[in-house]
Amino acid sequence: MGQTFSLGRLAGIRVGVNWSVLVILALLTLGLAEGRFPEAHPGDPAWLYWVVGLVTAAVFLLSLLAHEISHALVARHHGVKADSITLWLLGGVARLRSEAPDPRAELRIAGSGPLVSLILGALFAGLAALVRAAAGPGLAAEALAWLAGINILLALFNVLPAAPLDGGRLLRAAVWWRTGDPVRATVVASTAGRVLGWGLVALGLYLVLLGAGFGGVWLVLIGWFLAAAATLEGGQARLRELLSGVSVREAMSPDPVTAPASATVEDFLESPAFRYRHSAFPVAGDDGVPVGLVTLHDALRVPAGNRGTTRLADMMLPVEEIPTAAPGDPLDRLLPQLQAGPSRRALVMENDRLAGIVSSSDISRITAWLTSGTPWAPRP
Repeated sequence: MGQTFSLGRLAGIRVGVNWSVLVILALLTLGLAEGRFPEAHPGDPAWLYWVVGLVTAAVFLLSLLAHEISHALVARHHGVKADSITLWLLGGVARLRSEAPDPRAELRIAGSGPLVSLILGALFAGLAALVRAAAGPGLAAEALAWLAGINILLALFNVLPAAPLDGGRLLRAAVWWRTGDPVRATVVASTAGRVLGWGLVALGLYLVLLGAGFGGVWLVLIGWFLAAAATLEGGQARLRELLSGVSVREAMSPDPVTAPASATVEDFLESPAFRYRHSAFPVAGDDGVPVGLVTLHDALRVPAGNRGTTRLADMMLPVEEIPTAAPGDPLDRLLPQLQAGPSRRALVMENDRLAGIVSSSDISRITAWLTSGTPWAPRP
């Protein structure tokens, strides 16, 4: 889920918002200002309902952010880099650069989000009780009570044992611990996700037929998303299983052409040295060590008038944000990092020397060969 605009960094993690958040913000505000608040406390000015509704909806989105940031921070504690967090229509997504190293870490990473939501629910419930005791029933207490309920509901929904929900990660951790096979664990969790997703779609359609309207449509939307995400996750697990036994060396494009960090964007675009079929090139410093990656797409985004003065070092993707691997590493273990990385590419290093580059097209080539029935001949 791509970012529409960035909110900056929180605890060193990029936080972004997708345009669809405006939809959920508007729907929540509308439902509170025109529904729950006037019904619970009639007689207040309409503008007050809308102001309190908007503030309450915004606080809920901050609660979603707290849920996702907890995943990222616990993942970081276990050595899993968190690239970014994006809020969107159906919640939030924390993009992790790799997988948990073991089932225990998976359990802690997955469980941190629902735990934070439960804590927030209890906190808002306590504040609602204090406000009622101090000032009596009112919009403030009603808003806090709603925030308590929605956070507890969020926690309970997320622990359902189905991918891509947090409960699916908990299920994956349990199966991984019992079987020792993370791929099989992912397949089990993704199957449960598809069952839950299509079940919600069926329930939503049934409610629509009964006249539930918006509630039924919302269930259909959530169920469709869960089923689609679980199907994608299951496909990735089967791909990892297919690639097991294949080394990075067998998939990489060896000895890639590098671009000097001191070169300008104009040099890069016009030099015959870079007119290859590739669309991305490692960028090397004066000592030949890779310092980043530049893509043709990013280079073309530099305004034409600035290309003669903008160096590749000024606009490249830094090497710290690019996955790296050794030639002998298993390809299936690199795959999650490759898919989560912003460039969808990984640099292959051998004795501090650039030995190759792996891209999504390299994965597709290997996959096509392995599924063709042709005997696989490993690269020496």
